[in-house]
Amino acid sequence: MLDIKITKTTAPKEKPAKDAPLGFGKIFTDHMFIMNYTEGQGWHDPRIVPFQNISLSPAAMVYHYGQEMFEGLKAYKGDDDEVYLFRPDMNAKRTNNTNDRLCIPNIPEEDFVQAVKAVVDIDRDWIPTALGTSLYIRPFIIATDEFLGVAPSNTYLFMVILSPSGAYYSSGLAPVGIWIEDEYVRAVRGGMGFAKTGGNYAASLIGQVKAHNDNYSQVLWLDGVERKYIEEVGSMNIFFKIDGKVVTPMLNGSILPGITRDSTIKLCKSWGLEVEERKISVEELLDAQKNYDTMTGIQYGKLEDKFGWRVKV
Repeated sequence: MLDIKITKTTAPKEKPAKDAPLGFGKIFTDHMFIMNYTEGQGWHDPRIVPFQNISLSPAAMVYHYGQEMFEGLKAYKGDDDEVYLFRPDMNAKRTNNTNDRLCIPNIPEEDFVQAVKAVVDIDRDWIPTALGTSLYIRPFIIATDEFLGVAPSNTYLFMVILSPSGAYYSSGLAPVGIWIEDEYVRAVRGGMGFAKTGGNYAASLIGQVKAHNDNYSQVLWLDGVERKYIEEVGSMNIFFKIDGKVVTPMLNGSILPGITRDSTIKLCKSWGLEVEERKISVEELLDAQKNYDTMTGIQYGKLEDKFGWRVKV
């Protein structure tokens, strides 16, 4: 169990008004969690301090070789006015899966959860309560050695910052246009696609720019080998309804194992819905849409009824 030292701010910020538009990741709370790692000593000096800038050497390895990871989860105010997290143990597990891939030292899962709980508790008054809002939690680790050689760092910072936020996408749950990216790929099997690291997101920016330039909202990423199997949409896992089944791309090493993805699968199965985790080609998806368009076209008389299925009353 961590012995967390707490230093509260002496100059609290003004909180957003209850009905103010929050956007995503633009507003930050009064405090943050920090913990150091030193080779031979392990993780040490856990503390909560006022939100502030940090000072790093220009030679810090995170700037040069991208040895860093991050997570994302949320805190909510319940109807009972208590504060709740959603499956933080899964974020802790995924943190260490990412750490393993990037040669970053593991953080004990219970310490990760304790750190998140502690800083959220300090800034619980920042949690928005309007529908669709939450307190976004961003834990991350960066390599801090002053060294330009290509090797794992010997020192790291683990930090947790908080941001009261609305929906990640401004359109919320409204349907959006999706661009199928067939030139660039986000990740490949054997790479870092399953890890929560900035390099994956940097690789996705060019597809996002192309999509926005053509007035699409999101990018549908295909596999990096055959360029025909669906993997993710933007920064999200994706689900389809095909022939009455819930279908989602199977995890293959290049797809991020989303916690919402896992929760959705478990919920659908608990409702008695059949869920398939498998390869889904763009061609199959287009064929499924074609079936819908053809069926409704016949029903509404927009297409020829070759089968005599329409019966006039």
